Amino acid sequence: MSNASTSSAASPGPYLLPTGKVLACLDDSPYAEAVCDFGAWSASRLTSPLSFLHVLETTSGNVVGGRNLSGAIGLGAREDLLEELATLDEQRSRLAMEGGRLLLEAARTRAQRMAPELEEATQRIETRQRHGELVDALVALEPETRMLVVGKRGAASAGDHGHLGRHLEQVIRTVGRPILVAQQVFAPPKAIMFAWDGSPTARKGVEMVAASPLFRGIPCHLVSVGTDRPEAREGLAQAQRTLEAAGFEAPTALVPGNPDEALPRYQETHGLDLLIMGAYGHSRIRRMILGSTTTAMLRSCRVSVMVLR
Repeated sequence: MSNASTSSAASPGPYLLPTGKVLACLDDSPYAEAVCDFGAWSASRLTSPLSFLHVLETTSGNVVGGRNLSGAIGLGAREDLLEELATLDEQRSRLAMEGGRLLLEAARTRAQRMAPELEEATQRIETRQRHGELVDALVALEPETRMLVVGKRGAASAGDHGHLGRHLEQVIRTVGRPILVAQQVFAPPKAIMFAWDGSPTARKGVEMVAASPLFRGIPCHLVSVGTDRPEAREGLAQAQRTLEAAGFEAPTALVPGNPDEALPRYQETHGLDLLIMGAYGHSRIRRMILGSTTTAMLRSCRVSVMVLR
C-alpha cells in the first residue's frame, strides 16, 4: 500500500486528462465488482495505471454497535469498562483494516484477470487504503487522477433502492475530474448516449469523447431534450461533425419532455449502455447535482453514468 501526496491542484475542466491514473473507489457494497471491472476496462482503454482506493472512515470515541457510549457511561464509570470499550474499538479497527486489505487484493486479482495488459508495466495496478473521509481522500489524490470510478451507492446505503449513496453528490460537487457512476453490473459498452444541451461543458465534453481512446469505436448517440428549434438542430449537427471527424458513428435526436424522464426513455428504447452528461450550469441538464433534475436522473437511469465538470 502507498500514500499519495496531499497537495491539491486546480481543476482542468471537463477534459479527460492525457495522463494520470484511473482511480476506482471500493467498499464492501454490491457495486464493488462493477466498479472494479469499469476501472480495469477504462484503464485498459486509456493505457493508464489503475489505482484501487479503500477509505476507512474516521470513528471517534469508544464505539459499540456503531454508537458512541462514552457520554452515556457517566462520571462514575468503572475504568476497566472504559478500557474494554477502547480495546473493542481497537479490535474493530484492525478488522476493518484487514477487511479492506483483502478487498483491495481481490480487486487487484480480478483486474489482472480481466485486463492482464495492465500488469505489463511496473505498478500499473496499485492498491491504497486511507483513514478519514472519502471526499478528503479524493481531493488529495485529484492531481494524479485522470478519471474516477465510484458505485451508485456505498455499503452503508446499498439497500436504499431509488436513492443515491450518501457521498455521491458531494463527490461530484468537489472532484473536478470525469466521474463514472457505476451500476451493479458491468458489461463493456456497445453504444453510449451523450446528453447534449449546447453548453460550453457539453461542447468540451464532445471534444473529450472525440479525442480520448476511452470510447473509441463505440457509437455515441447525441440527444438533446427540449423544443425543436433551428439553433438546437445546428448545435447537434456541430457536435455530430466533431464526433464523425474522429471516426465515431454519431446519430442525433432532439426529444421533448423533461431530461430526467426523456433521457432514460431514449436510452431504454435504443438499448444504450452508458450516459454521459455535464454536472453544472443553468440548464436543466447542467444543473445536475445542484438541483432535483440531476438527482432524479442518477436515481432513475438504469445504466452507468459519466459525469463531466
